[in-house]
Amino acid sequence: MTDNNNMLYSLMGMCQKAGKLVSGNETVESAVKSGKAVLLIIAEDIGDSMLKKLSDKAEFYGVETVRFGLKDLIGQSIGKGPRSAVVITDKGFAKSFLAKYQTQHPGVNNIG
Repeated sequence: MTDNNNMLYSLMGMCQKAGKLVSGNETVESAVKSGKAVLLIIAEDIGDSMLKKLSDKAEFYGVETVRFGLKDLIGQSIGKGPRSAVVITDKGFAKSFLAKYQTQHPGVNNIG
């Protein structure tokens, strides 16, 4: 795992501690639908049907989406069990996550 990946996992943990991250499939979907979601992070090892469901919902509601991490590691970083997806609900945290993410994945859009 790269240092940058470690920083991204750590940032998710900080978001969780600050109360600016939601996880769990129903809670994630609710955050996307309600407009609270700023950035949707979908695990790289998520199943195809859940990937399509979350991606379609995020696209419909205009939520920026990135693929990052593994379910187990995402869960560990936020002090929970494996997580297929998480949502960052704070614009500052989301911008920080994307800035770090872009060093490995150029071309990802910034959050307005």
